[in-house]
Amino acid sequence: MPGEPSMCDIQRGSGKAKEPGVGGRFRASWYERFVQPCLVELLGSALFIFIGCLSVIENGPDTGVLQPALAHGLALGLVIATLGNISGGHFNPAVSLAAMLIGGLNVTMLLPYWISQLCGGMIGAALAKAVSPQERFWNASGAAFVTVQEDEQVGRALGAEIVFTTLLALAVCMGAINEKTRGPLAPFSIGFSVTVDILAGGAVSGACMNPARAFGPAVVASYWKFHWIYWLGPLLAGLLVGLLIRLFIGDGKTRLILKGR
Repeated sequence: MPGEPSMCDIQRGSGKAKEPGVGGRFRASWYERFVQPCLVELLGSALFIFIGCLSVIENGPDTGVLQPALAHGLALGLVIATLGNISGGHFNPAVSLAAMLIGGLNVTMLLPYWISQLCGGMIGAALAKAVSPQERFWNASGAAFVTVQEDEQVGRALGAEIVFTTLLALAVCMGAINEKTRGPLAPFSIGFSVTVDILAGGAVSGACMNPARAFGPAVVASYWKFHWIYWLGPLLAGLLVGLLIRLFIGDGKTRLILKGR
């Protein structure tokens, strides 16, 4: 909306609170620049991962990946639209990595964001367990990612996670951070990217795209088999997207090479 700081502006630290005194301005600035975004990342991650895990646990046998795909995508779009102007609406360590690489997140905030997102993942997964019947919870392995069961599946799953997360990170970085391409529909396009990825590749890798989404239920259900795939794939994709935007497709302020006069 006119007069309001965008998600990118918040992350670059240009959003300033209006306070009557110098001390008040300092306190508000410190809280709103460092503490509040981390709290929002924790809250948003917990809500998103709660909905995502519950959609898997309660998924009926006839719906396939449709129910998780819609629940994950709609939940992510909703929390980004609601909370994105405070923290940038990452709720995903791989997205935070890509945002940091293109200048949308201060490097000093990367680790606090990751910690907040992982804690939010554990809270969301624990809440999903608390409201689910125990039999359904354990039948679904607590919504942990169980798609990969054999070594022969690892290469396909890792490649799929890289491609899926690349699409998601591009939707975030180009839709919400890059000045030339960002717009008001970013939350919806980001949510759609998650839905499309799960519909396309849920049977290949589980279509995680988010280490926090994998970590929370893995802790709660104590399921760690091939867990590393859901860290390595998304983080490699975040690195790839950051480099792609910095070198080739970012706007003039972001791109490091091939700049015009």
